[in-house]
Order: sequence, then C-alpha cells, then structure tokens
Amino acid sequence: MDLSLTEDQELVASTARELLESRAATAGARAMDGDPSGHSAALWKEMVELGWTGLAFPEEHGGVGGDFLDVCLLFEQLGYAQVPSPLLTSVASCGMPITRHGSPDQRERWLTAISEGQIATAAPLPWDRPGDGPVAAPDGPDFVLNGTAEFVPFATSAETLLVAARVNDEPRAFWLDASSAGVALRPLDTVGMDRPCHVDLSDVHVPAADVLGTDAAHAISLFGAAATCAEMVGAAQRVLDMTVRYATEREQFGRPIGSFQAVQHHCADMAIDVLGSRFIAYEAIWRLSADRDATQEVSMAKAWVSEAYERVCALGHQVHGAIGFTQEHDLHWFSQHAMSASLAFGDGDAHYEALATNLDLP
Repeated sequence: MDLSLTEDQELVASTARELLESRAATAGARAMDGDPSGHSAALWKEMVELGWTGLAFPEEHGGVGGDFLDVCLLFEQLGYAQVPSPLLTSVASCGMPITRHGSPDQRERWLTAISEGQIATAAPLPWDRPGDGPVAAPDGPDFVLNGTAEFVPFATSAETLLVAARVNDEPRAFWLDASSAGVALRPLDTVGMDRPCHVDLSDVHVPAADVLGTDAAHAISLFGAAATCAEMVGAAQRVLDMTVRYATEREQFGRPIGSFQAVQHHCADMAIDVLGSRFIAYEAIWRLSADRDATQEVSMAKAWVSEAYERVCALGHQVHGAIGFTQEHDLHWFSQHAMSASLAFGDGDAHYEALATNLDLP
C-alpha cells in the first residue's frame, strides 16, 4: 500500500508550509485573537492569488483542476501553522458539495466565485440532531427558509451561505446571499478562532435555481468533517514536534527531560495517535476524492481524530508542565483549537452513534 504523495502534492504541501510559517506572526491564531473577522484579509488575498481557493475545482470554473485530497494538504498545513482561515469552509464544505451535486449553471456561477476569492460558509444540519435546524417550505417553484443554523464559522466574513434545511424532513441545501432580507447573525463568544455565529433565518426567499441536489446537504457534512480531520492532523503533528523539541532542550537534574522513560512514553503515545490519525483521515479523504461512498470512513475518522488530537494536546501539556498552560506559549492555542475542531461537524460521540447505526446493531 503506497501512501506517499506525488511530486506535485509534495510541492503543494511544502510551499504551503513555508508560506504559512512565514505569515504566522501576522496571521496566526495569536495575531488574530480579538480580531472580529478571525482571519487575515491580506493572507486571504495571497491565497486567492496562489490559486488555493480553486485548487480542487475544474479549470473551466476558474479552478486549477486538482481534487479534494490536494486541497486537504493545505488544510493540514493551516492546522500545523495554526493559521485560522475561511479556506476550509469556502472550499470544502461549500465548494465540494457544489462540485458534486450542483447543476452546470450552479457550478459555473458559484465555483467561479469561490475560486476568485468570494468567502462562503456552510451551515450543516446538526450531526447528532438531524431533525433540528432550519426548515424550508415550498413557495411555488421557490422556497422560504425559517429557523436557526447553529455555530456557522466565519459567518461575519462570508458573502454567501450554503444552508442545509429540511423540506418535509428531507434535507436539502440552499445557496443564499449573506445580506439577504431575513438573515441575521448572532456572534458567539467561543474558544474557537473561526468566529462562529448563530444564523437566524426569517422568511428568507430562495429561488429554485439556488437549490442544490438532494445529496448536497449530506455532502456538506462529509466534506467538512473530512477537511477538519486534515486540519487536526496537521495541528497534532505540530504539537508532537514542539513537544519532542522541548523534551530535547529542557534539562532537569542535569539531563534532558526526554531521557526519562515517562516522558519518552508520552511522546511515543503522541506519535502513535498522530500517525493513526493521519492514516484514518486520509483514507476517508481519498475515498471522497475518488467519488466513492465514504460515510462510514468519515465517521470513523472524525470520531478517532477528534479524540486523538485532544489526547495529543493533553500529553503535550504533561511534558511541558506549567509553561504550556500560559497564553504566551503556542501549546495554549492548539489546545483551544482541539476543543473547537473536535466539535465541528459532529463530535466523537455523534460519529460513534452514526457508526453503530451503520452496523445494524439491535
């Protein structure tokens, strides 16, 4: 089984890491703390110019002609550098469902807009409460949306929204302008850097031309969860790297603390979690890239990686001791990210339940 990247993919990953590392001081989590948008407008412009926003889309829609796996390499590097960005929600949870389930006209309009730098964000139905969330009522050939979409990331920066809503208990996806009449944002104070909002919808009119195919609502959650796993893999790798470096440099009792067996075992456990997370995440990502059914694989990945990332951060704190709990240390930001990312697109418990349902248990 060959899990190595192609030469082009290696170039994408290495170029992204170099760029994000060089911009982390001005666009990283620490720099964006307190910023109402939660991301760097200058870095976003640079990403658009580099073609990142169109990497996974066809060339005829302004894209680069890559696939979902290619863009997940970028998400992994965003996690590694701990740089908050609406790239994931724009490309993965909005763009990929449109690529797979949009009409030719919808792909032409919306993928081109995202490729050119329009920020979009998705509001999936709650993974653990699919019966909740907004509802859509037919209005002739069109629809009217009402209800609340919860924890929508980067909503204050988004120009467009892809909202999953129920039509007679059947999930559908609706594309709407963020400034549409009846759309109201309620910013939330959370540990996440993605500036989530509750989006209240009151009699929001959506033309029939802006309604996606029946499988698009599920695709929002699948692509969003898989992309979040890639981001968490990168972040967990960074926590492992900084912990091993600290254990090598920090001395106690006249020797590096990494020479003590307890610290070595902590680092070994972290390495196992990071490697396992990478394998299970990219299995799901590969299946989605190949347009195969990946519902079970995505749930496996999200359940495992969410918990593994939190374990990696916890062990990192054990090795670092008190310094790792201060806001001045980078580990603090990764721990906050672990708490928010583990909940995005369904937490571990929700995905364990989904897996149990798929196993047809009594």
